[in-house]
Amino acid sequence: MNIAQLVPRLNIGGVEKGTVEVARYLALHGHKAVVVSSGGPLEKNLAAVGARHYKLPIGKKDPLSVLYCYRKLREIIRRENIDIVHGRSRVPSLTGYMAARAEHRAFITTAHGQYKKHIISRVMGWGKIVIVANQVMARYMIDNFGVPAGKIVIIPRGVDLEKFAFRQPGQKPDKTFRAGMIARFTPLKGHIDFLKAAAYVARKMPNFEILFMGDKNSAREEYVKKIEFSIKHLLLDNITRFRGADEDVAEVLNDIDVLVSANREQEAFGRSVIEAQARGVPVVATRVGGVVENIEDGVTGLLCEPSDPSDMAEKIIRYAKDPGLRDQVACNARKSVEGKFALKEVMETTIDAYKKVLEMKKILVFKISSFGDIVLSIPSLRAIRGKYGNAVIKVLVDVKFRKILERCPYIDEVITCDFGGRDSRYGFLKLAARLRAEDFDISIDLQNNRRSHLLAFLSMIPERFGFENGKFSGLLNRKTGLPRKALGPVEHQGCVLGLLGVTGMDPRLELWSEEGSEAWLKNLLEANWIKEKHKVVGICISASKKWPSKNWGVSRFVALSDMLAKEKGIRVILIGTDADDRCAREFMERSASKPVDLTGKTDIPQFISLIKRCNVVVTGDSAPMHVAAAVGTPFVVIFGPTDPARHLPPAEIYKMINKKVGCSPCYKGICYRGHKCMKNIRPQEVFRSIMDVIR
Repeated sequence: MNIAQLVPRLNIGGVEKGTVEVARYLALHGHKAVVVSSGGPLEKNLAAVGARHYKLPIGKKDPLSVLYCYRKLREIIRRENIDIVHGRSRVPSLTGYMAARAEHRAFITTAHGQYKKHIISRVMGWGKIVIVANQVMARYMIDNFGVPAGKIVIIPRGVDLEKFAFRQPGQKPDKTFRAGMIARFTPLKGHIDFLKAAAYVARKMPNFEILFMGDKNSAREEYVKKIEFSIKHLLLDNITRFRGADEDVAEVLNDIDVLVSANREQEAFGRSVIEAQARGVPVVATRVGGVVENIEDGVTGLLCEPSDPSDMAEKIIRYAKDPGLRDQVACNARKSVEGKFALKEVMETTIDAYKKVLEMKKILVFKISSFGDIVLSIPSLRAIRGKYGNAVIKVLVDVKFRKILERCPYIDEVITCDFGGRDSRYGFLKLAARLRAEDFDISIDLQNNRRSHLLAFLSMIPERFGFENGKFSGLLNRKTGLPRKALGPVEHQGCVLGLLGVTGMDPRLELWSEEGSEAWLKNLLEANWIKEKHKVVGICISASKKWPSKNWGVSRFVALSDMLAKEKGIRVILIGTDADDRCAREFMERSASKPVDLTGKTDIPQFISLIKRCNVVVTGDSAPMHVAAAVGTPFVVIFGPTDPARHLPPAEIYKMINKKVGCSPCYKGICYRGHKCMKNIRPQEVFRSIMDVIR
């Protein structure tokens, strides 16, 4: 594997040390390790382990620097044949994300801190996986940046157990009791709180000293001055020592009796805490963030309240006065670190995560609407699963139709949209951001309209497949022309799948009913005196509000219903949606046979079960035809303004009635020419077709 890690700089800190550790482990195990940063003291460490470093101002936020780094990073990705770009900070991750997308390489992130809700921070959730150190950070990324839980991978920081060998507390040669902080000089680390606590401890203990380890040169000057002023103001000048960030942490820990983590805000992990625990140095830590997961209060350390110097001082004194407590806590903490944070196991977990990313393929299929068209997409979904057996496949559908695919075995998840509600206007951009956070590799557009093409583009999906149909299809980068001859609906979708090498597609439709809906239907039919032995014909009296030209007409359906009841004793059930209510009421008023009216009274699973129970379904060119084909129910379909060659689904037993006239197929929702294509079809002809399929 060829891995490129991106960090702003290589100063001495937890993020940077972790970057070097990963690079070292990659190089030692035969992989290529590349680090891109603006440089720093740890550059020499990279060279020592055989990793390659590229110096770029990748942490700068100004647009010109970002553009420059983007172009240079693309060159590096090509030159080094990088497989995975690993962003470890926000601005480098933004540049890395764009470069990885442009070069069709995998992109992942490690979220090291609890970032503010800023637009740039969102990029930390855009990786194919998002690595975090603990459950606290996992929950933070999910709640604050909408990162899907399935993308989160928990990999704690590691500690080299040989380098940080255990030393029993109290083995220092001198008798001075020292409390120390190993942290960046920044306000959130709580240095001033620690100094206030230390002033209290110093009044109680004569042989007490303070030790700070960190890089004052990289800190803000005003904060360093504030620390120095506090030291003088609290009369701590003579007992305060500073150690440079370039010194060996394990050696510095030799001189410390208690490590203090005084964070005021949520700390993602706390690397110095586990290093101290490994070394045998007891810890006092504020009760914030991920540090709490590393310390069991009173067992592997002592916890105090944040921004409470008196509580912190009390815990430091408790260690000083009770050597037995120090020994017990140190031993417990070392065992905890050995079990959870051993560097070798952490590095192996990281390598496994890299390998899974390379094996992982995430596919988004657009099939937003409508009912029948979604049913027709199922052979395509089955074929995609056959081609990409180990891929994560998700489908975007309108929220009204999610139940159609919830039990589909060929996909991993249904993502819903609502363009009539939450996803209109600004919500559209939020939906695009949500899809972008999923980090899909491929989009397959079976909807092929302006919305779906635009969503695929805004979601920054590298490979976007669909038809070149003039509906913003310029936003696709893998496209095929519309077929010149009429193809069936399943074969038509196969043209797009052919771009992915999917051939020989099985056109068979499928649907999956629910046990609850089957029981509901049985009780309902028995209440209407319909037993299992009775033959039932389902009639869909209306095709679509947008397509009144597809409707055969209520009077003709009434005549057909009465004919079925009078001549064959067949019960009729009216099927449809709420929009068919007016037609259904008219039908019931005019019909002598009084069928069962279930229009608008079924949800999608119940509707599927109802179609499955019918002996025959009579419908126009609409969803019940596709559902009947999917569940194996014979159907009689009446075509008029649309072409059967384009819309007739694959089915075993059916009759298609189509009276061609000079203007058909017209594909017009409203007919102004007498509607002859439908009026020329007589009830007797449909009746005979029903009898044929029943036989």
